[in-house]
Amino acid sequence: MDINNKIINLFKIIDGMDAAAFATFLTDDLIFRFGNMPVVEGKDNVVEAVTGFYASIRSLSHEVDNIWITDDVAVCNGSVTYTRHDSGTLSVPFANIFHFREDLIKDYRIYADISQLYI
Repeated sequence: MDINNKIINLFKIIDGMDAAAFATFLTDDLIFRFGNMPVVEGKDNVVEAVTGFYASIRSLSHEVDNIWITDDVAVCNGSVTYTRHDSGTLSVPFANIFHFREDLIKDYRIYADISQLYI
C-alpha cells in the first residue's frame, strides 16, 4: 500500500466533494473527529456528516505541505480554503492524523479551526 499516494488521492476526492468516493477510503467501523465536533462512529454516519458539511459550503481546496508515515499511521499538514455560499472564503492551517487498517482509514482526526467559517 502506498499511503502517501492514497492520502493525496483522498484530498482530491474531498476537494471534489464526492462523499460516495470518500467512503471508499474508510473502514466500516471508522472513528472520525473534525476539530472540536463530537466523534462520529461508523462509515455510514461519517458519510452522512460529511455530506451535510459539503452542503453547508460551496467548495473547499486543500494544499498539503507535508506527509509523515510510520507503520500504519500517517500525519499530514497544510492549508485548506473553504468557499462559503456567499463566495466569501476562509483559509486555515490543518493537521490530520490517519490510522490505517490494511489500506483503509480506521481512525481519522482533523485538526483545524473553522470557527470563523459560518460568520
